[in-house]
Amino acid sequence: MSDLNLVMLGPPGAGKGTQAERLHEDFGLLHIATGDILRAEVANGTELGAEAKRYMDDGELVPDGVIIGMITRRVRGEEALDGFLLDGFPRTEEQANALGDALGALERRLNAALLIEVPDDELVRRLAGRRVCVKNPAHIYHVEFDPPKHEGVCDQDGARLVQREDDREGTIRKRLAVYHSQTEPLVSYYDEAGLLRRFDGRRSPDEVHDHIRATVATLKLEEEL
Repeated sequence: MSDLNLVMLGPPGAGKGTQAERLHEDFGLLHIATGDILRAEVANGTELGAEAKRYMDDGELVPDGVIIGMITRRVRGEEALDGFLLDGFPRTEEQANALGDALGALERRLNAALLIEVPDDELVRRLAGRRVCVKNPAHIYHVEFDPPKHEGVCDQDGARLVQREDDREGTIRKRLAVYHSQTEPLVSYYDEAGLLRRFDGRRSPDEVHDHIRATVATLKLEEEL
């Protein structure tokens, strides 16, 4: 069976991580979340992790080559035999070119870039409404979509609910501005390569999942023919 290698695209708050986990369950694709693998490599003290930590300790960005090294390590593993789903990388055209070269060296290629589209105002509405428990950050609420029984109080342990700095509107707008200037050009990049697939992220997570799953199933069938 042919492998299926995908990239998830979309602004912060679009639901990329949620959909990637669902696709992992649907198709057995290895979900490579670059933030997670970076933390894991550092925690495990690998050679790449130690190199990344030196940059992080100096307050510098981890070079693209180090991140791609971590990605290719995962792609070479048995877990990625059926394919992978890359979440959080690439973020620029330069990174996309480097990723393509690295995959080519492994005699693999991307099959599609899955773009979840959500307007900025909707993203602000989603993210700025989040509240987390000061006692257990895993307890998450939303003032509009999933409010606690008592305003500002966690249902599970009675602790205070707060808005994280990352979820304040000003911070969200800055993150979106970075996305539009640095990452959004990848939409045209992958569209011109014939790899882009678009999905309406304003729909419910289940509806978005159904649409993406059907598209990926079709891609998989085409690769196997």
